[in-house]
Amino acid sequence: MKPAKKWLPHPLLTPVLAAVWLLLNNSIAPGQILLGLLLGWAVPRFTLAFWPERVRFRAPGRLLRFAGVFLHDVLIANLSVARLILAGPRVLRPAFVVVPLELTNDLAISLLANTICLTPGTVSARLSADRRHLLVHVLTTESPAELVGMIKTRFEAPLKEIFEC
Repeated sequence: MKPAKKWLPHPLLTPVLAAVWLLLNNSIAPGQILLGLLLGWAVPRFTLAFWPERVRFRAPGRLLRFAGVFLHDVLIANLSVARLILAGPRVLRPAFVVVPLELTNDLAISLLANTICLTPGTVSARLSADRRHLLVHVLTTESPAELVGMIKTRFEAPLKEIFEC
């Protein structure tokens, strides 16, 4: 491995982790920026042995659009879950739904599962042994097929473009 790659193995991940640190701390104080950059450098550097290959984005611009869609969906889901809580348990229709996967990239599958978990009202419960199906628990749903379609179009398809095209 080249010395530059050894010291900065994932150059795109460093600013992303620094930004996440700043968002989590809700601060852009100089000390927090410095600490975020340090963590953004240290985490990829010291976990290098756990990364079997370098992360490659096939469509990096699409990643920004995916992040925007995800943040929008989180906002809408928060409002929906709040409404469900206020309405009481009688309106809940929880279900486990099996989502067939077209993704083959391990990082893309992991991001899909985490995206689902981070969206209020849904949880990724289990990935099948053959990595072809993801079991998702949803707080309420009228149509499991509609939920599968939404996950595939809003989350899986962009991740496939980003990582597998």
